[in-house]
Amino acid sequence: MDYILYILIFFIGALCGSFITLAVYRIPLKQDITHTHSYCPQCNHKLGFFDLIPIFSYIFLRGRCRYCKKKIKPTSFLIEILTGVIFVLFAASIKLSLFTTSLSTLIYFIIGLIYITILLIILGIDKKYIKVDKSALIIGFICVTAYLIYLYITERPIDISMYRYVIYLVIACFLVLFSVIYLKKKGKDSYTIDVLMLSIFMILYTYEAVYIYTVMITLIAVALQLIINNILKRKKNSKYVKGIKIENAKIPIVFYMGVANLIALLITNFTIFYI
Repeated sequence: MDYILYILIFFIGALCGSFITLAVYRIPLKQDITHTHSYCPQCNHKLGFFDLIPIFSYIFLRGRCRYCKKKIKPTSFLIEILTGVIFVLFAASIKLSLFTTSLSTLIYFIIGLIYITILLIILGIDKKYIKVDKSALIIGFICVTAYLIYLYITERPIDISMYRYVIYLVIACFLVLFSVIYLKKKGKDSYTIDVLMLSIFMILYTYEAVYIYTVMITLIAVALQLIINNILKRKKNSKYVKGIKIENAKIPIVFYMGVANLIALLITNFTIFYI
């Protein structure tokens, strides 16, 4: 029966992937992501129910808008599949089962899906704009804080451990206030502070060990990106490679951190639950 559960989880992931695509597109444009009806970004026609079925709508419509017949970028289709796969892998990594999963593991799984969704929104925006959406990050902090409170009430972990997380939350609150109030007044933004806030968000849910692996994978990925950029720059012997100004190109650190964190989280879970 568990295969039915995992199929359901995959489609929940695909549905979340559709929402992630919408959020990554609309949030930087300051558009509403909850109440405004979905529309074609090319002809602005409102989409019907059968236009919004994850994965299947793209296949049945052959990658075209039903109304203007223009091609739809496959990005949304791929993100829906990828998110579904990530959700399934996360469920498998903790041995999720209809009959043997405990309540605490189930709640960890649900919070994990929320964590993954928020993380994918953040890294999706960073990949395109090299910036962290603070509204998504704040929602993430609220969800993780609620989960930590639940753990304290129900499982009563060692007090020192909880004090550690309280310190993390206090630091996060200070950074959020400093970034939102002080820097916003100055008309400035700090990518470094955003990276620090994201780091605390990751630690609160995935714990320090996973974060250490995250940093290691991120450093390797960034190093490889710098090497590739340098090779392309020398190869073309020009400022431009495929329209990108290599020497001024910014590296999306948060994007690499998000991908690395998901990889580290899955590997750690598989190790704990299976080995």
